[in-house]
Amino acid sequence: MKSVRTPAIILRRTNYSEADRIIQLLTPDGKQSVVAKGVRREKSRLAGGIELFAICEVVIGEGKGEIGILTSSKLMYFFRHIIEDYDKMQFAYTAVKLVSKASEMVRGPEWYDVLAETLAGLDSKSVPFDLVQIWFYLHYSAVLGYELSLWHDENGKDLSPDINYHYDVAEKGLKAASNGELSSEHIKLLRLAATRQLKILAKIGGIESILQDCLLVAREHAAI
Repeated sequence: MKSVRTPAIILRRTNYSEADRIIQLLTPDGKQSVVAKGVRREKSRLAGGIELFAICEVVIGEGKGEIGILTSSKLMYFFRHIIEDYDKMQFAYTAVKLVSKASEMVRGPEWYDVLAETLAGLDSKSVPFDLVQIWFYLHYSAVLGYELSLWHDENGKDLSPDINYHYDVAEKGLKAASNGELSSEHIKLLRLAATRQLKILAKIGGIESILQDCLLVAREHAAI
């Protein structure tokens, strides 16, 4: 019997039969459903390795059809600080749900990286919560295929540091506007969020006053 060892993030756990569970996993190779046999029994060795908001190492054996058999599970890293903050926990659930659904429409290894980075950002006390959300929405949109253009306006013209912009929902792009809420500082932060890891963004200071405007743009573009 063939088996695969891989890091994974738990997307969903559903009780099945008397003591089993169906587990939806997100791995670097995509989404995978497995049966965790006997996992609900008190002395199961699998139970501790399939926690939500964690990076797990699992071994998947061949099962019937597309559903594999979970033969081994180990907790690699548990993002425990997420469950200490209600707002972060709720956003983590939202991110998991969105990625789970989107990964069925667009398959690829990027989803694992996006979700792992988001959970790590939510777990960190040095990364502003708004910044994690901005990062997630921008990368979520990009993987789905409608990346926000942060170098050109809706007409294809280069963005100017001397002009303010606002986000045009209908055109899904930035539009020059004298009273636009987006300055060159907003656009600079959005560009960094779209291209850098959260641990790098956490080192940037003086961004508190522009986070809310950037979050609104990122969320509107993601159509959440």
